[in-house]
Amino acid sequence: MISDIKRVGIVGTGVMGAGIAQIVAQAGLEVALFDKGGGAARAARDDLKATFDKLMGKGKISRESADAALSHLCIAESMTTLADCDVVVEAIVEDLGAKQALFTELEAIVGTDCILATNTSSLSVTAIASGLRYPGRVAGCHFFNPVPLMKVVEVIGGIDTEDAVVESLLGLVSRLGHTGVRAQDTPGFIVNHAGRAYSTEGLMILEERVAEPEEIDWILREESGFRMGPLELFDLTGLDVSHPAMESIFEQFYQDPRYRPSCISRQMLRGNRLGRKTGLGFYRYENGRKVDTLAIAPVPEVSDAPPVWVGGDDDAVRGEVMSLLESLGGRVESANSPSTSALCLLLPLGDDAVSASAYFDVAPERTLCLDVLQGLDRHRTLMTTPVTRQDMQDAAHALLASDGVGVSVIRDSVGFISQRVLASVVNLACDIAQRGIATPADIDNAVRLGLNYPRGPLAWGDALGPKRLLTILERINALTGDPRYRPSPWLRRRATLGVSLLREETGIRRYREVGHVG
Repeated sequence: MISDIKRVGIVGTGVMGAGIAQIVAQAGLEVALFDKGGGAARAARDDLKATFDKLMGKGKISRESADAALSHLCIAESMTTLADCDVVVEAIVEDLGAKQALFTELEAIVGTDCILATNTSSLSVTAIASGLRYPGRVAGCHFFNPVPLMKVVEVIGGIDTEDAVVESLLGLVSRLGHTGVRAQDTPGFIVNHAGRAYSTEGLMILEERVAEPEEIDWILREESGFRMGPLELFDLTGLDVSHPAMESIFEQFYQDPRYRPSCISRQMLRGNRLGRKTGLGFYRYENGRKVDTLAIAPVPEVSDAPPVWVGGDDDAVRGEVMSLLESLGGRVESANSPSTSALCLLLPLGDDAVSASAYFDVAPERTLCLDVLQGLDRHRTLMTTPVTRQDMQDAAHALLASDGVGVSVIRDSVGFISQRVLASVVNLACDIAQRGIATPADIDNAVRLGLNYPRGPLAWGDALGPKRLLTILERINALTGDPRYRPSPWLRRRATLGVSLLREETGIRRYREVGHVG
């Protein structure tokens, strides 16, 4: 394979193809644009000229850089013009037959050392390359939209892809100023695979009526630090895109419950409630702006607050909560069991409020639970039992909101909201590592850059504590009997050993080195 890539052909000049062309031209490489749609390639070049002018006007690039980038873009009037390209990237419709036909046609045109790269986001690279004379030259090179801003690219080797092809593409991606991550040819690769936990768990929480969409999204933004909640993210992407993707991953993994979609999103898709593009999804929109959202419950006024007894297995965390309550003016009981008038505030990991009240042997009518997994500085989530008295709920809410920190009150749920979502996100990343789909470092880089998570999921798991996450998953799994919450061996083993989730296996040769496909 050519190691010094100088000329890149791009087939398909829609949004993705034009975005790829932009960063390749700005990196100083020659770009040949081809599209079977009449005039589409020329229109893409004209649009890119306008983009370069706009960047220059904002002071992002110089006049010389804009002119140079434009000069690197040429129109391929026919596919034969791509014959001297070192790499050809296809960015056509996401259809297996169309991509196979294109690569068959290209193989008869380009040199034997030309790399054929597919920008597929969901199709098998192995399947795309099947039937070619030289399938070893084909690899996935999955850019994300918008290409100039999304700084990660998944480079995927199929079952026959030569290592030199993957290395050449990783080198090209680096020259473009992006971060390349190597992935095995499995459903969803890294990013679309890892993202299943956040989206499907958000829907599961909504199905169980734990909270309204606004509350779910608020908690995950403010408490966990996600840029968008899962339900508002569905509205942005559109359920016509998101739900089929969930179903596809679920079927490709032979209906593993880990990836189970939701009947809610299927019903909304059938009712054309797609999100922003139709004006109605989990929220209502007018001119692209959210309207008619439910107000978050106001802080209640409490005149005669009861004393508070705190129950938790971790003495240090329990002490921190007691100190916080005292600093907020609460009357905190220090006895081993609560008085008959006390509000019982419990600190479970993974349990629901009913199970926690039974474990601590306290009255469920006077019980609320507080999520302490991520600390209590940014946001605080309270959880009731089905029989919690309103006066106890109001007292807990008013006390914990008295310093201005936001407070959510949710219905009973295994693992609150943040606990179960974060445990699921980290657990799925551990599964990806265990399957050898990517290295731990590449998993974290791909998810952080491709999904805009606050941290890579494995580093995030280390910060939260692998043992605590394992406890959360084990308890949720035991209470629900749902195998979607089964702990990954990667998580369980590293939590038991007390080592980082980023720690790779040692002392074992790769399968490929002993003659197996891996």
